[in-house]
Amino acid sequence: MPTQKDPDSPTRTPSERPTPAGSQLSTLASVRRLLPHVRPAMWPLIGGLFAALGASLAALAIPRVLQTLVEGPLAAGIADHDRTALVWPVLAVLALGLAEAGLILLRRNLVMYPGTRVEAALRTTLFRHLQELPAAFHDRWPGGQLLSRSMGDLGLLRRWMVFGLLQLVVSTITIVVGVGILLATAGWLGLVYLAGAIPVTVIAFRFSRRYRVIARLSQDQSGDLATTVEESVHGIRVLKAFGRGGDALRSFTGQAEQLQRTEIRKASNQATVTTSLQLIPELTLGVCLVLGVWLASEEQITVGGLAAFFLTAAVINGPVVDLGTTLSMTLNARTAIDRFFEVMETPNTLADPTDPVDLHHVRGEIRLEDVTFRYEDDDRPVLDHVDLTLPAGTTTALVGLTGSGKSTLAMLLPRVHDVTSGAVLLDGTDLRHARRSDVRRAVAVAFEDPTLFSASVRDNVLLGVDDDLPDHVREERLLEALDVAQAGFVHDLPHGLDTRIGEEGLSLSGGQRQRLALARAIAARPRVLVLDDPLSALDVSTEEAVTARLRDVLAGTTSLVIAHRPSTVALADRVAVLVDGRVSVVGTHRELLATDAHYRYVIASLEDDWDHHEHETTEVSR
Repeated sequence: MPTQKDPDSPTRTPSERPTPAGSQLSTLASVRRLLPHVRPAMWPLIGGLFAALGASLAALAIPRVLQTLVEGPLAAGIADHDRTALVWPVLAVLALGLAEAGLILLRRNLVMYPGTRVEAALRTTLFRHLQELPAAFHDRWPGGQLLSRSMGDLGLLRRWMVFGLLQLVVSTITIVVGVGILLATAGWLGLVYLAGAIPVTVIAFRFSRRYRVIARLSQDQSGDLATTVEESVHGIRVLKAFGRGGDALRSFTGQAEQLQRTEIRKASNQATVTTSLQLIPELTLGVCLVLGVWLASEEQITVGGLAAFFLTAAVINGPVVDLGTTLSMTLNARTAIDRFFEVMETPNTLADPTDPVDLHHVRGEIRLEDVTFRYEDDDRPVLDHVDLTLPAGTTTALVGLTGSGKSTLAMLLPRVHDVTSGAVLLDGTDLRHARRSDVRRAVAVAFEDPTLFSASVRDNVLLGVDDDLPDHVREERLLEALDVAQAGFVHDLPHGLDTRIGEEGLSLSGGQRQRLALARAIAARPRVLVLDDPLSALDVSTEEAVTARLRDVLAGTTSLVIAHRPSTVALADRVAVLVDGRVSVVGTHRELLATDAHYRYVIASLEDDWDHHEHETTEVSR
């Protein structure tokens, strides 16, 4: 289904996209950025380069041996020579041929493993960086674009490193050395052949400028298409429920046809340059043939020299003809490099401090001091000069109308976002002065819309539990968390706790997913627990059971509960009311009901919403 486009998103149409990252760099400068990542595999790649170069030089040496054979025994007549005189040139040609084949095999063996190792390292580096980047980056970037960079682009890059790059270097050296040999040994014929290189160079240069733009467009469109597939797969239930599969198909077909047209443009440009690079050398050889016959008749060149010229030209013509393919592969790789570094060079605005404060023996007191927060490219603050204290070991409910900033405030506590101004303090320490891992070990979150992973129930629930803990301790936490979250249904799954949950847990109901997400937060045993309405999908009886158990679990834990229903407020010692991004009042539920009109209005709104939700649930069940 077509979605509204973020003005900064890579999913924009070609006419809307800004100048692609890296396009201002030359191809050499762009490729040079890859050197630090390739350095561990540099020596095998250099060895492969020399092996390929040796194979090419062996091929260039064969015409010289054949020239000696033609001008020696064959020109004088075999009868006048010992037949053994033919043996050495034949053995030399055989040895050079075997050397060429052996060096090609050596080149493949040298570069294949290092190439895959570099690809794996680049993919790991990219994924690590994606994990480090703030949530704001992932809000802007579609998953399909990141997927195409981490899979398609890096696979293309590996193929270019182990084949295209070596081929480009070796072909260039072969052409230069071969033309030098022709100029040194064939005189006028060498000059004529060299003249044919001028249009070849012009065509290759013009092709590079055109093809680079098309290659970038093609790879961006591939990422857009991957995003469409990803969104359609994730939203397949919605598409089916509303009967919009046809619309999704039309949207996908339109993008696929757009990519097809771009690929046809790529193929057309490559076919044109390949035809030109095939035709020009052949025409040049035709001119050289006429000129060579005339020079031989005038005895300005020997028959052996003429034969050696054409054999050498044949060796050179192979790389010249393949130049179009090699160039296109290089330009595709250059685009892949630009797309890779477009992500890698995105700065991490949530980096750890250089001299972090250690968080030991966390009590769990949270203070928000004059906190203002606005999203990137949004002038209006979502939170505006918020002051709020969560005393250690207490439970605070945060209530407010839709859009008041409750969920945004909750995301500041585990430092998913950084404040625009002000500070969030944990036991008096600014969260920005501590390691993110320490902060998130102390602060756990259960979201209203839970995300589960394609892993077992056990792995999902124990996601936030330290791997170094003994197995029996981890098992105790697992069982306790499942009990508190009323998630006993997992024992009835086909393989119990080892049952693998499908992608995003969509094989489970909404209430089951929420209970597992809540169990995950509880199992982490945080000092601060943020509950962003984690019970919204539960029926009344299950909610009551979970609420009763949560009271025991939350004892001694600093908790912030985002309340979207009246029953959730019952968990809290205190209530904070958020109005248009500001905390207007803090007090107990009873005090605020008696003194604050806006709080009474919010509670009444929550009750109306919940009654309406319960009525719809009852109607559906009937």
